[in-house]
Order: sequence, then C-alpha cells, then structure tokens
Amino acid sequence: MHTIDFALRAFVPGAQDSEFPLQNLPYGIFNTARAPRPRVGVAIGDQILDLAAAAQAGLLVSVSADALLQPTLNALAALGRARWTALRAELAALLQEGSPLATSPQAAQLLVPQAEARMHLPFAIGGFTDFYASENHAYNCGCLFRDPANALPPNWKHIPIGYNGRASSVMLGGVPVVRPNGQLPGKEGPSWGPTQSLDFELEIGVFIGRDTALGQPLPVTQAQDAIFGIVLLNDWSAREVQRWEYAPLGPFQAKAFHTSISPWVVPLDALQPFRVALPPQQPTVLPYLQQDQRHSYDVQLSVSLQPGTADRASPISCSNLQHLYWSFEQLIAHHTGSGCNLRVGDLLGTGTISGTDHDALGSMLEMTRNGQEPLHLLTGEARGFLEDGDTLRFSAQARQGGIRIGFGELCSTVAPAVAYPQG
Repeated sequence: MHTIDFALRAFVPGAQDSEFPLQNLPYGIFNTARAPRPRVGVAIGDQILDLAAAAQAGLLVSVSADALLQPTLNALAALGRARWTALRAELAALLQEGSPLATSPQAAQLLVPQAEARMHLPFAIGGFTDFYASENHAYNCGCLFRDPANALPPNWKHIPIGYNGRASSVMLGGVPVVRPNGQLPGKEGPSWGPTQSLDFELEIGVFIGRDTALGQPLPVTQAQDAIFGIVLLNDWSAREVQRWEYAPLGPFQAKAFHTSISPWVVPLDALQPFRVALPPQQPTVLPYLQQDQRHSYDVQLSVSLQPGTADRASPISCSNLQHLYWSFEQLIAHHTGSGCNLRVGDLLGTGTISGTDHDALGSMLEMTRNGQEPLHLLTGEARGFLEDGDTLRFSAQARQGGIRIGFGELCSTVAPAVAYPQG
C-alpha cells in the first residue's frame, strides 16, 4: 500500500480543498474534443492528469505509455499491485508542491480541465456479482416480508449471499435509466407492463485487478491484493417484478435492466487512513472466511432525489461504508472458494448499505416500507417509489484532518418505459 502523507499538498490550484486532493488520485478513462482517443487519467482537483501523455514525456517510468493509452483500465490493473504502488508513488511526487512539473510549461499540456473531458466506463467488465453484505438492509427487508423474529435467512451469517448479474447493462452514471417492463403479480395472475415500484440501491462496487485460476480459491489473506479500487454503484431494482420472480433462483429481470457506476475508481491505498474495524461475527464463520483485522472504511455515503418538476434536490439518505457485515476480502474469498475464477475488470457489488437510523437507509423499499409510508421531499412532493423524470445523485466522502477523499458524483435520471414491440 502507498498512503500519501496528509501534510503534502498538490500544486494544482484548489486541489487540496476538493474531493480529489493529492491523497486520493483516482483513476478514470477520458477523452476530449482535441484528443478523442480514450485513455487513462487521474483526477486532481478540477483537473485530469493525462497519464499517457505524462508517460510519453518520460515523466512516468513504472508503467508504459501503451498501457495508459488503452480505452479501459484493464491493462493497467493487470500489471499487479507492485506496479500500482510504484505508479501511485510517482504520481504523488509529480503532482506535489515543489515538484519540477509545478513550474514547467509541460503542466499546462498534461492537465485537462474535467469540464472539457468526457468520461467513459472505466473497465471492460466481464462479470458482475451483487452481494447482500449489510446486515441492517437484510434485516429490514426480512421484516417487511417475513416474521421479524426470522428476518434473516438461516444461512445469512454463515455465507456472503450473492447472485450473478448482467455485466452488459452496467453503465456509467448519466445514461438514462429506462423504466423496465416486466411481469407484474396480481390476484388474477401476472400482467405485463412498466414497473410501478422502481427503486435504487446505495452500494459500493469493487473492481478486481488480478486474474485468479479456475479451480484455485483465493485465500482471504490474499484477497486485498486483488482489489484495484472501488466506485459508487446504484443497483436499480423493479421491486414487484423481483418479488414475483425471486423464488427459487433469485433476481433476474428485476435487476438486469440497468446498473449505474461512477467514473472515478478510488484506490484502496487512498482509504487506508479511514479503515475501521468491523465487529466480531457471531456465530463464528467457517475457517476459509475467518479474517484477522476484519475491516471496512469510514466513508459517508449520501443520496439525494430531485423530481423532474423541481429546481432543487432533497437529501434522502446518509449511510456509511462501515455498515457492512461482510468485508470486501470475505466476498472475494467466498466467490473464489468453489474454484470460480475472477478476471481483471470483474465487478462485485456490496449490496445495499443501510445504517440503523431511518436517515441511513439505502433503498426506498426500506425508507417507505415498500411504498406504504411515502417519503416527503423538500419540494412538498411525496414518493413511495421513483417516478419518471426523477434524478438520483450518489456521493461519497471520507474526511480527516481537513482532507476529503471523494468519489465524484453518480447521477442518473429515470426515463419512461418503452412500448413492448408487437408482432
């Protein structure tokens, strides 16, 4: 791990007061009108450092320019943790106050205003698995649909529950979320039409940065070295469709239609100062899931909702990444435990992250008790579930000693359903 000293400052104006200070350095894929080829960049303040151009100029030697000229982060991630660490150290030295670049004319050529850049999906995603790793969320959902005394399934504290989702429908924030059609349950049997229970799920996405071999589990002690970085993730859900199709094989079309992620991939190195211990697990988990110093991170997660008819957004949730029962490493150890192989660019979702307070719930299903207790917005409007034109904004920040480590914004708007083709 390479954690950057909090006393160091970037030479880029305003960077240290932004969510992208020198201590963050998240990776993304961008292009501009003048340089249309998508390539690797790092966010610093309101700028993007063009890593490919920096490498071509001889300012980066730990990674070749070829790996940085790729339209995804897959090639960079495949180089392994030692190279990630070396590159991060080079970037910190290059961008800090007093570096040769700070007073060089090259700086103006290598730094691109974020406002002039177009962001792209950071990885070519081969597989997407979504977990159910927050006990508060699992308990709340269980209380809604089962006896509260048996809210958690009997396996929940023994196994990180998950399902394989659709990698093809993972999109960058900003892509409109078309309200899905599906089978809707009714007293006389199912009907077909647009979901009336469109929901969001506040999650973190974990990007895998190394291949594992088929048939070879990755021990929990080695799992952290497989994590390239994390993003915000919105697991859009059609709730009544989900309830109808859920048994016996779990979610399918209720979640396959769209998943949104944020563009900047925050490396775990940037979050090390914000590590927090997770409580002991009871009952004791099986040996392959047992982890010394099991941890998460103190990262505040926020959600706001803005109706299409409104000129302002209403804060509706403030949760925290530390509200997990299963750690990132345990998710990976379990995923590979059967011999399932992971590949560079695979995406793992944590599942909805909810706290114990109403203000910290991570889905409208929980907030409104399945639509029965509507949410009242600052505009005077109410929502049981999401309506067409609604815009959801996710953000995340970790704070310490005046430093903010941010993720950028994940923002998506609900679009009307399309008519099902006839004939």
